[in-house]
Amino acid sequence: MKISAIMTEAAVTDSSDDTLVEACDKMRHAQTSSILIMDGERLVGIVTERDVVKSVAHGLDPKETRLKDVMTTDLVTIGPMTTLKEAAEIMAGKWIRHLPIVEGSKVVGMISQRDLTGVLAKALHEPEHLHQLIEASHLIREQRLKRIEAGDYD
Repeated sequence: MKISAIMTEAAVTDSSDDTLVEACDKMRHAQTSSILIMDGERLVGIVTERDVVKSVAHGLDPKETRLKDVMTTDLVTIGPMTTLKEAAEIMAGKWIRHLPIVEGSKVVGMISQRDLTGVLAKALHEPEHLHQLIEASHLIREQRLKRIEAGDYD
């Protein structure tokens, strides 16, 4: 299955000068946990709920903090013809929960862990694959615990 079959519309903002409060309000209205920052048609960053939590934990004022100061600019993106398996592997391997989907230089959608979980829930009616899923989840948990022990969660 290709990612284009389950991708959703991305929540976007046109200004990296927006505050975290403004971004949170847009995310709340869009019922999403990330927002893409655009410069015209060009994708320049992403802010997620993790970025908001990290900013507040570091004592930044969400009413004063600008997205340009906390957004991730080293973006990982995928194309609409990427498979679900490839997208899931990228997300698990890079410890990210949101992947913008671009075609050429244009943002065409977003995929999140929540989207992948929905597909997984529907696929779980196939018991012959359950053993593989359990093994994979144990590996992912072990990797996460190692990351936490190493302090690699900032």
